[in-house]
Amino acid sequence: MNRRNVFSQVLSKKPTSFVTFCYSRSTVQSLYPLYNLSTCIASLQACANHENLARGQQIHSYMLTNGLLDSPVSVTSLINMYSKCNRMDFAISIFNHPPHECNVFAYNAIIAGFIANGLAGNGFEFYKKMRVMGVMPDKFTFPCVIRACCDVVEVWKIHGMLFKLGLELDVFVGSALVNMYLKFGFVEEAQVVFEELPVKDIVLWNAMVNGYAVIGRFDEALKVFRIMGKEGVVSSRFTVTGVLSIFAAKGDFDNGRAVHAFVIKMRYDIGIAVSNALIDMYGKCKCIQEALLIFEMMVEKDIFSWNSIISVHEQCTDHDATLRLFGRMFGAGVLPDLVTVTTVLPACSHMAALMHGRAVHAYMITNGFGRDDNNSKFMDDALVSNAVMDMYAKCGSMRNAYMVFSKMSNKDVASWNIMIMGYGAHGYGNEALDMFSHMCEAQLKPDEITFVGVLSACNHAGLLRQGHEYFTQMTSRYGVVPTIEHYTCVIDMLGRAGKLEEAHELVKTMPIEANPVVWRALLAACRLHGNADLAKVAAQQVIELEPEHCGSYVLMSNIYGVAGRYEEVSEVRHAMRQQNVKKIPGCSWIELKNGVHAFSTGDRGHPDANLIYAHLASLTARLREYGYVPQM
Repeated sequence: MNRRNVFSQVLSKKPTSFVTFCYSRSTVQSLYPLYNLSTCIASLQACANHENLARGQQIHSYMLTNGLLDSPVSVTSLINMYSKCNRMDFAISIFNHPPHECNVFAYNAIIAGFIANGLAGNGFEFYKKMRVMGVMPDKFTFPCVIRACCDVVEVWKIHGMLFKLGLELDVFVGSALVNMYLKFGFVEEAQVVFEELPVKDIVLWNAMVNGYAVIGRFDEALKVFRIMGKEGVVSSRFTVTGVLSIFAAKGDFDNGRAVHAFVIKMRYDIGIAVSNALIDMYGKCKCIQEALLIFEMMVEKDIFSWNSIISVHEQCTDHDATLRLFGRMFGAGVLPDLVTVTTVLPACSHMAALMHGRAVHAYMITNGFGRDDNNSKFMDDALVSNAVMDMYAKCGSMRNAYMVFSKMSNKDVASWNIMIMGYGAHGYGNEALDMFSHMCEAQLKPDEITFVGVLSACNHAGLLRQGHEYFTQMTSRYGVVPTIEHYTCVIDMLGRAGKLEEAHELVKTMPIEANPVVWRALLAACRLHGNADLAKVAAQQVIELEPEHCGSYVLMSNIYGVAGRYEEVSEVRHAMRQQNVKKIPGCSWIELKNGVHAFSTGDRGHPDANLIYAHLASLTARLREYGYVPQM
């Protein structure tokens, strides 16, 4: 049952019995024969620290049967234990249970529990109830309540009350104020609070550094960090994670490495949070080996560690390693969360790893990712559904992509674009155009990406007339100004249709300067239709704009080779040697049940290489028996 539903049920009726204990009075007394109140309180604290709910319930049962629940300390300790065990429904029942009167300590515990469980709104409601009941907040109430504020007006009200109560100079309250003022972008107010506090501990300095970092004010954050050093304040783990996040965002490898040296000196690298921040920093700086080394050296890894290293590999386009790490994560017994699966799905898309993608999708459904509040069906969350749909489309499974699409109740422009691009890429031109028509009927305005998909669909399906019509209507009817991507689609479409002169004329007259992709599209069309003279013009433009790209040389060499102009072939290859351009080896991969297997040209690194090449030779021999002649 959803936590919010539980809360509403518990608050709506008197909860005299909210948990069924399976221990009889004699059993519980035999388990805890000498427990007094102080021992129970200490044991509850231990259960809270280790999130040991079962043990905590046993102690609760003992306290209930032995009359140890009358003390306010008992109530506070039980609320804290259930909150730390993520059972706020039980915590609320303890709070509401007679015969005690809820004092400031009980309110502090329940408010802190809501905040810790990510339910700030509920925590703030209890604060308002506290005020109505006439219970006066203290300096331990306000740090939590300030964190629960949903807008800056509430922060201002609380700040005013702090002056009335004489708590405005408390360092813990001040740290919370600084953090919230910066969160809402009120930098001057945060600075005033910081300057007026007579005692500045490490928590307050961290509030300034991390607060600036969160809102993207990196220069101010680093300035405070430098002042902190001049004041002789030693950075803590929280300071380090904040500063590392700045260098990660800026891609500042040198300063990030300097902080890493400080981390090793202070032995902060033992902590998981700091190691995770280092992995993220090195990953954002494209230093994948350093990030992986830190990850492998970690004795204990949490979900954030795995997400960080998986994200690092995906950001560096190492999709194969992304999938392998995902498999290792399962093997280590760590269950993926929403961040994990939305990182892995693009890797499945790029590798066309349909089996992996289906497995991830099945895991998402089975474990309730993107479910609604009743936890009964797959929620039509656009971000999650789009990621799944994009994976299916790029893996060529348009049927599955459409199944996800059809179940979405809230389709955004990106949802329609994914389907249009998917149909177009796989040659289903008419389906792509039908999807575009339905999109317009749904009164969604097409954007630039939509028309890239539409024009690509016309291109791949040979729908020259329709493509020309959509291109001319882009601006006049839909208000979308053509970009270089749209012109490239049209030029490629004309080239595939054999209208090379029209394509060349469009390249010369279009209002945007042609880039290498445009000229390469024309060059590929020349190769398709054997026009060596126009190919030479296109190749000269491409080589001039992008002399280090091998594709243009290869295309030109192939065109001359087919035409029997072998002297020009030699000239092209000589030009490649002069420019030190080398042909990038071809690479292909296949997905099997035991993973994705990649192969490059002439690859002998696979453990079954001898067996693979033997089968390949046998297959080639059989093809030649049936008249196959390889194109050299």
